[in-house]
Amino acid sequence: MPENSPDKLLERLGRGEPIPAIVLLGDDHYLRDLCRAKIIEAAAVPAEARDWAVLRMSARESGWDEILARAQMLPMFAPRQVVLVDDAGTVERLGEKAREQVIAALEKYFAEPSPLTTLVLEAPSLDGRQRFSKLLYDKAVCVELTIGSESAASLAMQMAKDLRAALDRDAAALLADIMNGQPARIRMELEKLATYVHGRNRITMGDVENLVVAARKNTVWQLADLLVSRKRNEALSFVDNLLRQGEPIPQLVGALAWTYRKLIEARDLPPRTSGYQAARTLGMNPTAAETAIRQAHRIPKADLLDGLAALAEADSESKSSNPDPAAMMDFLIARLASPAVSAAARST
Repeated sequence: MPENSPDKLLERLGRGEPIPAIVLLGDDHYLRDLCRAKIIEAAAVPAEARDWAVLRMSARESGWDEILARAQMLPMFAPRQVVLVDDAGTVERLGEKAREQVIAALEKYFAEPSPLTTLVLEAPSLDGRQRFSKLLYDKAVCVELTIGSESAASLAMQMAKDLRAALDRDAAALLADIMNGQPARIRMELEKLATYVHGRNRITMGDVENLVVAARKNTVWQLADLLVSRKRNEALSFVDNLLRQGEPIPQLVGALAWTYRKLIEARDLPPRTSGYQAARTLGMNPTAAETAIRQAHRIPKADLLDGLAALAEADSESKSSNPDPAAMMDFLIARLASPAVSAAARST
């Protein structure tokens, strides 16, 4: 199975390591385009030569004999070439004889790959039980086009570097968390941040707080206040207004999850801790930290933990083919604005 994430691939490419064959697995178009761009950049293909030295082919339409013949040709007008192959996974749906012929041709190529070509095979997924996928996992660098929280933070740092800015690791983690790990939205916010810090070119936790969180901080904390006060109807109306204004549900859920994590951290601090004392521990500005302390001690920690679990479920559901996301949000808000079931059971 693939063990490489997009950020690990970017690290390898950044070190100048030659990689004869790369497999990009997944449907995330942003991550795929990012990896393609970095692969072409690492191959040092000049912009003016990309019409000849970057070739896009389809396994479904071109056939593997043509693809591999092209990979073995000398690059035109460039020191190296990149061959991008769509629909690589269609090999798994061929008849047995045709599939074995493709595998044999690939085995021959991988035994002596062209030193001047980077062969990039792309597929939504592969069946790890088949010989085709096992061959690719063994002979190529296979990259899963998905990112977890740690990978999202690392990717954010790489994006910032591309924008000629340095992004502190704690700031990267916060940004990835608030943007729900979505690369396109992380990139959009980083473009704003890079402009914001122009001159010093270093993006800190405070910058993310001021520019990204501040834009929705009051909204999130207002909603959190309604939830911890158990004002269910007001919270439902508040969320309905946000959705009417175009607030994306995944981002709203992600922002709430971040808020609940901060409330849980604040719950462990003494109730009379000042905002300035809590700011460093919570990684927030003093005003927001004071709000977190005040709200956190109005609700049992068990309820906060159950609320965070509910938000994790909603996050997963919001990324699925849920037919009625608004109804999902209504259910979530009703759940968050009610005493946790587990807490109620413990009190009986």
